[in-house]
Amino acid sequence: AEGMQIDQGKVNAIQKWPLPNSVKELQCFLGFTNFYRQFIMDYSAITAPLTSLLRGKLKRLIWNPAAHKAFQWLKTIFSTAPVLHHPDPERPFTVEVDASTIGVGAALSQVVGDSSVLHPCAFSARVGLREQNYDIGNRELLPIKLALEEWRHWLEGATHPFTITDHKNLQYLREARRLNPRQARWALFLTRFNFITYRPGSKNIPADALSRQFSPDATSDPEPIVPSDLIVSPINWDLDQAIQQATLQEPAPPECPEGKTYVPLSQRQTLLGTAHGALGSGHPGSSRTLSLIQSRYWWPSMHRDTISLIHPVNSLQESWPWSHLGVDFVTDLPESEGNTCVLVIVDRFSKACKLVPLRGLPTAMEMAEHLFHQVFRHYGLPEETGTNGQTERKIQELGRYLHAYCQDDQHSWSRFLPWAKYAQNSLRQDTTGLTPFQCVLGYQPPMFPWTEEPSNVPA
Repeated sequence: AEGMQIDQGKVNAIQKWPLPNSVKELQCFLGFTNFYRQFIMDYSAITAPLTSLLRGKLKRLIWNPAAHKAFQWLKTIFSTAPVLHHPDPERPFTVEVDASTIGVGAALSQVVGDSSVLHPCAFSARVGLREQNYDIGNRELLPIKLALEEWRHWLEGATHPFTITDHKNLQYLREARRLNPRQARWALFLTRFNFITYRPGSKNIPADALSRQFSPDATSDPEPIVPSDLIVSPINWDLDQAIQQATLQEPAPPECPEGKTYVPLSQRQTLLGTAHGALGSGHPGSSRTLSLIQSRYWWPSMHRDTISLIHPVNSLQESWPWSHLGVDFVTDLPESEGNTCVLVIVDRFSKACKLVPLRGLPTAMEMAEHLFHQVFRHYGLPEETGTNGQTERKIQELGRYLHAYCQDDQHSWSRFLPWAKYAQNSLRQDTTGLTPFQCVLGYQPPMFPWTEEPSNVPA
C-alpha cells in the first residue's frame, strides 16, 4: 500500500458541511476534523479562530471574518491533504525539531524513493508557563524529548534516527560534564536513541514553521490524568504557579538567598497550610514544617510565621495530654522473663510513652484491660486511639536503646524496659519545648540524687 490518506467519503462530507449555527454544531465539526489532524500540517494554527469562538459560556455563536476564513480554508485543505506513507524501519528517519518562546514543533520525515520526503506525523504543542522561562538549552531540549516520546515506537531501536535543530550545543549534550537535574533526567531518556545531527535554523524550515506559527489559544491546558488526592508532593503545582505570579507584583528582595524562591505576603499562609496538611507531610510540627519549606522557599519572617500558624493548629488537634493516643506493638523479641513483645502507647500531645512487656499479642479484651490500667484509669478516656508515625518513631528509638544495653544479653531486655521508658519521657520535644514528664506531671523527675541544704527551720 502507498500509505494512509483520508477516505474520499469523509473528504466529500467535509466539503458539503454547512456553516455551524450553534456551539454544539461547531464542536461536532471540530471533533470530526480533529480525528484527521495527523494529515493536516499546522492544524492547531488553522483552527485557532474556530476554537476561539468556543471560549466562555456562550449560548450562540458570533462569527467573525477570521473564523469564516478558517472554516473555508480547513474544508479546502482537507481535499489536498497529503498521503502519509508508512514509516519504513529499514530506512533512516529524520526528526526535525524547533522551539520558540510560545510553542514547540516537530516533524518526523523519511526519504521515499529517490527524492521525495514524507512527513508521517507533525505536531506542535503548547509550552506551559514554567517552560516559557527555560533557558535556550532547555527550550531546545524540550521538543526533542516530546518528539521522541511521541514517536518512540518508531525511533527507539531504529538504526539511523537523528535530530535536526537550530541549537548547535545539543551536539555536546552527552559529553557535558555537568548537567542540571532536569537535563540529567532528559539525557538519561535520550540515551535510548541513536541521534544527534545539526542544521542551522535558517535551513530548518518545517519545524521552525510549526513552532513560530503555533497559536497559544489553539489548544486548552492539559488536564492531569492522576487524581489530585494521589499526588503526594507537599507543595502542589498550582500553588507553585501562584507564587510565581505573585512575585510579579512583589519581587524578591536583594537579600533573598540564591536558589530559593521568594514567597510574597499573599501566598505565605497558603504555603504553610499546604506544607503542614499535605498527605506527603503528615501534619509535622513547626520545626519540621519549617525545614520542609526552607529547602525551596524563603521570606524574611518565615520562622516566626511558621510557629504562629502551626502551634495553634496542633493545640486544637490535640488539646491536652493523653487525649489522642498512638498504639503499636514490637513483636518477635527474644524471650525475656517470659515476655516476647512490647505494647507501645504514645501520647501525641506530650510525646509521653508507656512500654508494657507482654507474653504475646493480646486479644481484644486483654488489650482493653491494658489500656484501662495504663491510661484510662489515670487520665480518662481519650478522644482518639490508633496507629501513627509518632508510635513508629518511638519504636525505632526503643530499638536503639535496647540494642545499646542488651547487645551482650538479648534476653535481658525486660529489665531495661522501665529505664527506656524513663529515658524517652525525659527528652525535650521540639513541638512543646518541654519533656513529656513536664507536660504531664508539671515537673521533671530528677535523675541524680542530691544532698539537701541544711535548714534552720525547727523540727
